[in-house]
Amino acid sequence: MLLSTQIQVEIPRPRKIAGVLLRCPRCFAAMSELRVTQTSVPGCCNCDMTLPREQGIWKALLPERAAHYARFVGDYESIRAAEGRGSGSPSYYLALPYQDLSGRLAAQWAIRARTFSYIERRILPRLALLKHQPLRILDLGAGNGWMSYRLAMQGYAPVAVDLLTNEQDGLGAARHYQQALARPFPCFQAEMDNLPFADAQFDLAIFNASFHYSENYEQTLAEALRCVRNWGTIVIADTPWYSDEESGRRMLEERRALFISRYGFPSDRLKSLEYLTDKRLGALEQRFHIRWQTHRPAYGMRWRMRPLVARVLRARKPSRFRIYTAMVTK
Repeated sequence: MLLSTQIQVEIPRPRKIAGVLLRCPRCFAAMSELRVTQTSVPGCCNCDMTLPREQGIWKALLPERAAHYARFVGDYESIRAAEGRGSGSPSYYLALPYQDLSGRLAAQWAIRARTFSYIERRILPRLALLKHQPLRILDLGAGNGWMSYRLAMQGYAPVAVDLLTNEQDGLGAARHYQQALARPFPCFQAEMDNLPFADAQFDLAIFNASFHYSENYEQTLAEALRCVRNWGTIVIADTPWYSDEESGRRMLEERRALFISRYGFPSDRLKSLEYLTDKRLGALEQRFHIRWQTHRPAYGMRWRMRPLVARVLRARKPSRFRIYTAMVTK
């Protein structure tokens, strides 16, 4: 099992954090500014669409898109529940990612902890020095909200986005974090390809183990770039990388067979792209005129030895986890 130690990074505490500027996910017209303590429902003056708030989550997923994702969400939630994710105890959530108090997925959470510690130490402080206000951070694929909670604890201003809203593994579980914070962070149910935010207001957008769920990398990245300010940063974290397409395709075949055997369905309702390669990253560089910087956190000897073990066993090349960052210039 990989071990990880929580590291506290000192940054200036915020005096005041402005609200979030909204954009209608239906007609893309400008909407009102959303304050953290707001309870009234934001509405669009152009098409009369509203963003209702249910159990602390602002609902910005269009009904037809909810139907598009429905079977994927159902399969995904079934698999996650079978894996034993989530807990009825607030202490379980507050300990993430540094400890998995359930003990069921400790190795996975140790990887998340290593990744977050690297971002916390190596990426965020440099960005914070360039800004007079606390960094406004878009947490894309926030899951239960653990990263937004850790960012809020450090004085940043996160906004959590995810498709899942259940109380075990989705944004509904963020209530445990909100109760522990003096200033809660906003949670939105939305898709990554249609974010309900006005242009150029975030300093940083982090794809939190989520970029590989995209059905169209160009569309997903374009939407994040739209929301990030000039000289802001995009971060892709904990998305599998393969050295070649064949290894990625073989991984998908193996996983499909495993899911059919274990759960009775292949879990491919959503045509996610699932992994990155240098070729795919290069295509995004050319399309958006960005340049990726590759970061390689240390995940322990076991992960470092995986390519060698695969060669000895004549297995496919394994995935690797890296962090990719790109500066936004407009």
